[in-house]
Amino acid sequence: MNVLDPQALPRVTMPLPGPQSQQWLQRLRACESPNVTAVGADFPIVWQQARGAVVQDVDGNQLLDLGSAFGVALIGHNHPEIVAAVHAQTDRLLHGMGDVHPPAVRIALLERLQQLAPGDLGHAVLCGGGSEAVEVAQKTALLATGKPGVIAFAGSYHGLGHGALSATSRRDFREPFSAHLSQHVSWVPFPQPLHPPAGVAADRVVEHVLGRVTDLLEHPSQGGIPIGAVLVEPIQGRGGSIVPPPEFLKQLAALCRDRGVLLIADEIFTGLGRTGQLWAGGEVVPDLLCVGKALGGGMPISACLGRPEVMAAWGPSRGEALHTSTFLGHPVAAAAALATLDLIERDNIAGQAAEQGAAWLRELSEALRDVPGLVELRGAGLMIGIELADIKCKTAGQRVWNWVVAALQQGIIVLPAGARGEVLQLTPPVSVTAEQRSIAVAALQRALWAAERA
Repeated sequence: MNVLDPQALPRVTMPLPGPQSQQWLQRLRACESPNVTAVGADFPIVWQQARGAVVQDVDGNQLLDLGSAFGVALIGHNHPEIVAAVHAQTDRLLHGMGDVHPPAVRIALLERLQQLAPGDLGHAVLCGGGSEAVEVAQKTALLATGKPGVIAFAGSYHGLGHGALSATSRRDFREPFSAHLSQHVSWVPFPQPLHPPAGVAADRVVEHVLGRVTDLLEHPSQGGIPIGAVLVEPIQGRGGSIVPPPEFLKQLAALCRDRGVLLIADEIFTGLGRTGQLWAGGEVVPDLLCVGKALGGGMPISACLGRPEVMAAWGPSRGEALHTSTFLGHPVAAAAALATLDLIERDNIAGQAAEQGAAWLRELSEALRDVPGLVELRGAGLMIGIELADIKCKTAGQRVWNWVVAALQQGIIVLPAGARGEVLQLTPPVSVTAEQRSIAVAALQRALWAAERA
């Protein structure tokens, strides 16, 4: 197999999915639960290899992944230094023992996270994925405060494990399992000046949201259950790349501190440079912070970081950890994470994301200026959202999905976001070249007009 050139341009030589992809998808249908992968006539393709932002499918087509595979490949797919670290670790130690006999690489990763964490978030629990990290944060908050209630925000996405799902806003994800979910979550709006709650002026939206939080802390809902934590994404990712007003997070943190409530920041999507700074929360230091996705450079690993006095609520291990797993701090994933963190610091990934994000917004703004029903082009760093409105007989969600499918035919991989799928989300790797970006923007422009005519 030829090694992909990470600077290659899209090259699609057939209608997608091609014949090899179609054969693989038939095999998938025969062995995978039908609810996992949506398979249609024109979507998806089957991946073969990737490098940088370039993906090759099993038919040999080359595409640009502008979603970084759900935000994971912030540095780029298959970065050679991360791959080398994985290979070296597999030669030494493939598997450890979770919370017993720790491998040295796990300890090194914990030390490194301690150095990079904002403020004094010096103690951590390593996990396998983002959903688990959120659940560790929820457990920690309960142990530290003795209060089971959690405040979460409309539009939030924290994962699909039972604990995380309880605080995930999407009704279609929650309703099938509502009988199992915690009833201790109370909801408030996320501050969006573009879409304020009914009767609230755009310039009063932060005041309104913080007022709702205050009311819940003073008068808990759900049968008077006391609230111990507020769980927030500093910038909503899957909710539609929604950037709140700059004063919101600072005021929310101050409110939590004054009320003795723990602030949990879910930076699984936004953390480690994605939004143009190492942590999207900026100067705001939460009590607990969840990190994942980009952390492993493509390997599955996440963490919940917390202040030592908060993490102390777990108490010392007496031989059986209260939260652990067989693959906790997996040596290969830990080695990949260490290599990733080296690159993030050495190559100033946050600075690259800030600079490139501004260029993406400039080029997209020019290319999409005549699009009917364009609500907003927004973003922070390399977390960008293009929100469409309903027009004529098409909903915004239909328009965006048609755009996603048409973009695939142009060699561009993107996905919808937002509660109604009304946002086309771009979260490209920093490895995208200026030429690749210009080609991608032109392809997205063509794809949108093709989708609108269909």
